[in-house]
Amino acid sequence: MNIERRLAETIGEPAARLHTARSRNDQVATATRLYARAAIDEAARAIRGVQRALLDKAEAHADVLMPGYTHLQRAQPVLFAHHLLAYFEALERDAARLADCRRRVNVSPLGSGALAGVPYPIDRTAVAVELEFDGVSANSMDAVSDRDYLAELMAAAAVCMTHLSRLSEDVVLWTSQEFGFAALGAEWVTGSSMMPQKRNPDFAELARGKTGRVYGNLFALLTVLKGLPMAYNRDLQEDKEPLFDTMATLLGALEAFHGMVDSLRVNEARMAQAASDPAMLATDLADYLVGKGTPFREAHAAVSALTEFAIERNLTLAQLPLDEYRAHHPAFDAGVFELTAERSAATRDVHGGTAPSRVAAALADARRRLEAASG
Repeated sequence: MNIERRLAETIGEPAARLHTARSRNDQVATATRLYARAAIDEAARAIRGVQRALLDKAEAHADVLMPGYTHLQRAQPVLFAHHLLAYFEALERDAARLADCRRRVNVSPLGSGALAGVPYPIDRTAVAVELEFDGVSANSMDAVSDRDYLAELMAAAAVCMTHLSRLSEDVVLWTSQEFGFAALGAEWVTGSSMMPQKRNPDFAELARGKTGRVYGNLFALLTVLKGLPMAYNRDLQEDKEPLFDTMATLLGALEAFHGMVDSLRVNEARMAQAASDPAMLATDLADYLVGKGTPFREAHAAVSALTEFAIERNLTLAQLPLDEYRAHHPAFDAGVFELTAERSAATRDVHGGTAPSRVAAALADARRRLEAASG
């Protein structure tokens, strides 16, 4: 109406014809779809930026070993690049979800009127083409009241924020003094108001915290939608605030992670030292026995008992003599002392595994996919 009023000041009476064959209902639905489409495109570009930063960092440290964790306990040696590529793949799915959502967003509701269509011989397809929509809505009542595409977009954003939150946690851990695996650039940490020595990863922590906010926005929209009868209801005005907040939060987090990952300084020596923990070769010891013909369950039990024996004596597995190995299973021989973190990683030579050759191939494939997606 403000546009119509301004147009009347400019051209006079013909401005009163602007609203012909239009309703605020189908206009708002159209404007919201145009916003969602633009936000999806911006988010997709931002995701590619974070992926590029992850890939650059992985390629720069392609041969560095680190501990892989389960339950936040050291598990098996993996390549640092393999760890970063895990987040690359998670973000790849996020980009795919957004692209799929975009297909359902990019449909024109114009011409649906308030709910029943319009009595004028309009060309809905021509207008849709002008606005770069892929097509027009099939049902006028659904067109003015559908917000499925917003719920879908906000759900995709929530999943993406989940991945960023998990990466936040890894960054917080890696940059702690206890881990010491990496350090963030000065522009991505803040000091303490009291303790001069502190370098806090606040941006990572904020992204982690804001993830819950995005979850809440999704639930707020779903709650609005769940009780509405068909066609337009004023309740639908409540879709804008959570939508705008969600996309602003997601885009801000993606921008921050692009910069944070770029700035990450990797302590290769500390990672390698941690990866050389003999306890992480326990699975390899079991696999070693399997290679000698021992059933895996029997091998697992023998190595478990051997590990408990070492822990009780405050020794590492590498410090045990061969006689003790053989006391726990006669198939052990001097070859057990040839097991290393490097060898452990190299044996994981399957598609998707952490063997250096597999990771090198995965890096090359990720680079090809990223460049293709970036045009």
